[in-house]
Amino acid sequence: MNKYMGFFELKALNVPSVPWDTFTSDTVLDKELLWTVRVATAAGNDLNLPRAVGVDSEEAQARGRELLREYGEKGIVIYYPYFIAEKSGVLDINSQRLVIEAVDKDLWNLVTYGRKDVTVIVRADGDMQMTGDSRFLTPDEISELMRFGAVIRGRFRGEISGGTSVLAEWSYAYNTDIRRKPVGQRYLVFYELRGLSVL
Repeated sequence: MNKYMGFFELKALNVPSVPWDTFTSDTVLDKELLWTVRVATAAGNDLNLPRAVGVDSEEAQARGRELLREYGEKGIVIYYPYFIAEKSGVLDINSQRLVIEAVDKDLWNLVTYGRKDVTVIVRADGDMQMTGDSRFLTPDEISELMRFGAVIRGRFRGEISGGTSVLAEWSYAYNTDIRRKPVGQRYLVFYELRGLSVL
């Protein structure tokens, strides 16, 4: 499963996910919100694809049309309202264990800069190990992430038993207004799902 399929799987799964839609040449975005525009290719290398994150509607529409011209025949361009991340991380799920890695604020702090506040490893027998700041994630947050990890594991049971690891990216986040001010209550959101071969 690549990023392209992962977007569709997230939409179909019973997990909280970004309310993405497919960008077209006719897409008009709300001027009162900031937007994220991303690319997913149907085949080939789908890592480090171009994106526009947290931009106003005019820039998002211009970038979306540019990406559509370049990638429209190779996959999809999607968009969704930008959110402010309070905590982010990944769930790495295989047949033997669930790993929760978490970092302060945006996921880029983990995947780009290699920062990590806590790692939680939950083995199949229920044994849990934690390294890093044991207070970074609350018990309720760990339980919630484990619960959705179980949903993802159930959906991909066949692939996981065949040796694949499934990686899900998540944040505890707030909606934002055009001035990047948090709006409303904090929520958990998943925004990427992919399968990784285990050697």
